[in-house]
Amino acid sequence: MEQLTLLEIIWRILIQLIPVWVALIAVFAVSITFKSRLGLYGKLFNSSVGMIGLGIVLFWIFTALFADIIAPFDPIEQISGMKHKKPGWPVVGQEGAFYLLGGDNLARDVFSRVIHGSRTVLSIAPAATVFAFMVGITLGLPAGYFHGRLDTILSFLANMVLAFPVILLFYLLVTPEIRTTGIPVVLAAVLFLFPIIFLVVLFRTKYFVQPQKLTIYLVLTMTIGLWVYSGLAFNSDPLGVWSMDPNLLNIFVSVVFVNSPTVFRIVRGLTMDIKTRDYVAAAQTRGEGPWYIMLWEILPNARGPLIVDFCLRIGYTTILLGTLGFFGLGVSPESPDWGSTINEGRKLLALFPHPALPPALSLMSLVLGLNLLADGLREQSLKD
Repeated sequence: MEQLTLLEIIWRILIQLIPVWVALIAVFAVSITFKSRLGLYGKLFNSSVGMIGLGIVLFWIFTALFADIIAPFDPIEQISGMKHKKPGWPVVGQEGAFYLLGGDNLARDVFSRVIHGSRTVLSIAPAATVFAFMVGITLGLPAGYFHGRLDTILSFLANMVLAFPVILLFYLLVTPEIRTTGIPVVLAAVLFLFPIIFLVVLFRTKYFVQPQKLTIYLVLTMTIGLWVYSGLAFNSDPLGVWSMDPNLLNIFVSVVFVNSPTVFRIVRGLTMDIKTRDYVAAAQTRGEGPWYIMLWEILPNARGPLIVDFCLRIGYTTILLGTLGFFGLGVSPESPDWGSTINEGRKLLALFPHPALPPALSLMSLVLGLNLLADGLREQSLKD
């Protein structure tokens, strides 16, 4: 077999990505058809920038979901004779098989590693950002609403964390040596409680006049929440459904810990502004409790800036994860995450550029898509 030409490589990659194209077309067709009923998400389709950003982000989401179907090889599989082979090179001993983007320094398929790398990034960044928002919102709302000593203490703690350079703080929190100190487990034990606290307070303020419904929601929240909490924070889930590798726990906790103070300050500032509005004064006049006002009057009216920041923060986290992987502090040494793949490829960049360029461009495109999506959401939220 001969090496594929550039056009043949592009064509084969497009064919491999057919599940992604089908999913994208289906989502866009349904969304455009029913956009008038989909709120802020539907309005996103009135913005060309937002649609482009959404398309890029969905592309990588579907790529991560269908990675096992799309990738022709296992991302850690080494095939003899394929070390540093150029893009489109036929695989030794396998008829009709090619390394579409070439082979790396360990004879692994770069294309398969890039595809599976999207799963690694998108399984950490969004989930960790959600946890960071839970922490930031739960602390930022009372700090901005009540002000006083609580605000002073929480703001001081947030400023202490923000005083550290982000990369240095990440580096300190994810080094393997820190696991022996037990700090990641302690941080996980504290930070992973906030989603449970947030949901309990949310349901209690919403259904306090409906005790039967409130009891059901609280029991479900506490049962499922503590089950997930025990598995993620302490790796002690008796059923083995929820667990987290120690190295992954380091990274996850670090992302939550570093992002939470910034989210806290954003929520605090929005709360201080919105609590002066007339509808908040009307809720206070009706005798609504402080937490009801914070969660059901202030928070919904702060959703625009928070949604935009959520998209941007996933992008920042993606860059940080790539940076950690580049420094050899990724999920695991053989992990196909983009940062590790870039680091392995850059060592011989002058001679073999193909192992480093695809993951670098993938990382750039995902962050660009998130930024464009945030711009589109900002544009539409300002019209509300």
